[in-house]
Amino acid sequence: MSEKPKRSESRRFDDTVAHNARVWNYWLGGKDNYPADRKVGDHVFGVFPSIVDVARADRAFLGRAVRYLTGEAGIRQFLDIGTGLPTVENTHEVAQRLAPESRIVYVDNDPLVLVHARALLGSTPEGTTDYIDADAREAGAIVEAAAKTLDFGEPVAIMLLGLLNFVPDNDEAGAMVRRLLAAVPSGSYLAITHPTLELGGEANAAAMRFWNANATPPITTRSGEEVAGFFDGLELLDPGLVSCALWRPDLADIGRDPVPVAQFGAVARKP
Repeated sequence: MSEKPKRSESRRFDDTVAHNARVWNYWLGGKDNYPADRKVGDHVFGVFPSIVDVARADRAFLGRAVRYLTGEAGIRQFLDIGTGLPTVENTHEVAQRLAPESRIVYVDNDPLVLVHARALLGSTPEGTTDYIDADAREAGAIVEAAAKTLDFGEPVAIMLLGLLNFVPDNDEAGAMVRRLLAAVPSGSYLAITHPTLELGGEANAAAMRFWNANATPPITTRSGEEVAGFFDGLELLDPGLVSCALWRPDLADIGRDPVPVAQFGAVARKP
């Protein structure tokens, strides 16, 4: 029997407790957040001002990765899990700008993301976007539902940006990644970003301790070695696992050398 996605329609979001999707939206300059989110976001910013740079660098990584995957690797299918609240330059917007026929499936289980899912469902006439309300750990259910939109006989790019840090157990996180990769053929890709203390210092550690005591869901950081383990058996693209701000930066766009942030990023190909 296959897993069944949980339905967010039956859950109400609690706007009195800060939630990652809404705080992240706040740091990116969005309006889909509440006083509790802004209070926690401001405190974290006060302890670790670079958190805003992390949020922006993670979003910029998404754009560069999708542009590479669409424009150079020829990928036309994306499975974006843990997409969060819609902002600007969402996966479908970047991909369909280059290849209008691209198909994108978003996955999240935050009730507020579901409310705003219609913003993720815009598509070119040639392409398709869909939204699945499911827990990221329900890999079997996600693949089954995504197969209504994506052809798993053709390469798929799996996007896990800022997601695995919400799966605290290393074995469970690794098993989730392996189940997803098992569903896609050779020539598919995996993109991951993940927070770390190796690039952020004590201020980052203090900010995360505050977050875990005052917001949801709790965050788990990982070392570079641990994050690299998610790519076992895959072919890492240059420059490998680096701060996401340093992954193929567009120097002409930013006009200066990129500044590292406390977030790993990498893209790899399934051989």
